[in-house]
Amino acid sequence: MTRLDARDLKILSVLAKEGRITKAALADKVGLSATPCWERLKRLEQAGLITGYRAEIDLKRIAPHVTVFVAAELADHTAASMQGFERAMQGYDEVVNCWALGGGFDYLLQIVARDIDAYQRLIDAMLEARIGLARYFTYIVTKPVKSSAMPPLDALLGG
Repeated sequence: MTRLDARDLKILSVLAKEGRITKAALADKVGLSATPCWERLKRLEQAGLITGYRAEIDLKRIAPHVTVFVAAELADHTAASMQGFERAMQGYDEVVNCWALGGGFDYLLQIVARDIDAYQRLIDAMLEARIGLARYFTYIVTKPVKSSAMPPLDALLGG
């Protein structure tokens, strides 16, 4: 793990909330001049602590859609089978997140589709593709309650 001081954590916290902040404004918010702030930012990026910058998009203002969580079980649990499934997930744009799980299910998928019919066509295509999917359980999101891209840094670091 990379050692982080309070300023590094502040930089990460500000960027998680305000990814489009200017370098000058970031430096001001963390109490550094521009050059030392920029050097810290580059070090955090090079260490792989900052993996990208993204915009949060309000999909309901763009197009109708449905968000579905799918608990997936694979037919077999060999390393090759799991790796094959994970590679296959990369090819489905509608699968916006996929997590390997310990416990009852093997994977949890977050899928965004135009509607339930489009979701079902996607699942049917996955089954036909024989990527190892044995059973799946569908959970339709009825409304977002909380969404945060910012990890709880203070809680994780005991602050």
